[in-house]
Amino acid sequence: MQGTTANDLNQAYERLGRRRLAVVVTVVMLVLVSLFLDVITGPAALSLPEVLTALFQPGSVSEATQTIVCTFRLPTALMAVFVGASLGIAGAEMQTILNNPLASPYTLGVSAAASFGAALALVLGSGMLAWTTTVFVPVSAFVCAMFCSLSIFAIGRIRGASTETIIVGGVALHFIFSSGVAFLQYMASEDTLAAIVFWIFGTLQGANWQKLAIIAVVMAVTTGLLMSRVWQLTALRLGESHARSLGINTERLRLQTLILVSILTATAVCFTGAIGFIGLLAPHLARILVGEDQRYFIPLSALSGAFLVSVAALITKLLIPGTIFPIGIATAAIGAPCFAALALWKRRSYW
Repeated sequence: MQGTTANDLNQAYERLGRRRLAVVVTVVMLVLVSLFLDVITGPAALSLPEVLTALFQPGSVSEATQTIVCTFRLPTALMAVFVGASLGIAGAEMQTILNNPLASPYTLGVSAAASFGAALALVLGSGMLAWTTTVFVPVSAFVCAMFCSLSIFAIGRIRGASTETIIVGGVALHFIFSSGVAFLQYMASEDTLAAIVFWIFGTLQGANWQKLAIIAVVMAVTTGLLMSRVWQLTALRLGESHARSLGINTERLRLQTLILVSILTATAVCFTGAIGFIGLLAPHLARILVGEDQRYFIPLSALSGAFLVSVAALITKLLIPGTIFPIGIATAAIGAPCFAALALWKRRSYW
């Protein structure tokens, strides 16, 4: 009987693993479809054969077509995928280490802090050379995002602090940094103000292969480090005492994860501006589909975020032909009702 029971459990576990893998593969296909649709869609009237030829045989199309597809559309579409994946992973791990379904880079103020850092760099570097500002902006965004993350960690260390206290502290930090951005807008020159507004609304315009390479490398490194800790993170999600009973240094794990989340968020925000709801919604979608096993939860959170931002980017192109809206408007319009629907539909089964 015991052998039969163990065999049944093993078979059930294998079936669960296959189902989760099938879900991940399905979402990968959805991301590829949305990426393809994003590339073939745009203000320029290019036919599908022209776009495909520009992608696979660039020498067979005109220079203008090649520039539109390979210099503008493809990097922008890939940037949507990588930024969405970064925010999805960041939100997933914030919810994991804080054990709170409302945690995300946006709600806890990390995105606002990075935006403040970028705005501060733009104001202080308005008279600098262009390449100096290009370096100064992401560094400043990273430092401010790191400061916000460490502040959240410090709030969590307060004796008796609940997860609700941490969330309230994060919301307070969000408004503090948002007010700082508003002050910098008031003090900025007209040109600098336009650049700051870029961060507030969030946009994928200005994406290029250099920026894409940076965010791809950062995401690959940080995701690899997180995946090397999947068992520890899964144990932490099951409870503080459970993780400590397994010999896990939970404080060090939280600090290391917060640092990685800060790097991911700061890198994404410094290139695209603040994009809301992705870090909040993507982990919930992943949790519904594959549960809390971090081996599947992290990749699916990344894929869910990539799909959401890619679809939002496509919507900004199609809403009014010839006009591309800021991506942050589309993600908020999609994310808010979707998250509300999830909260009302399955609020007790996965929270």
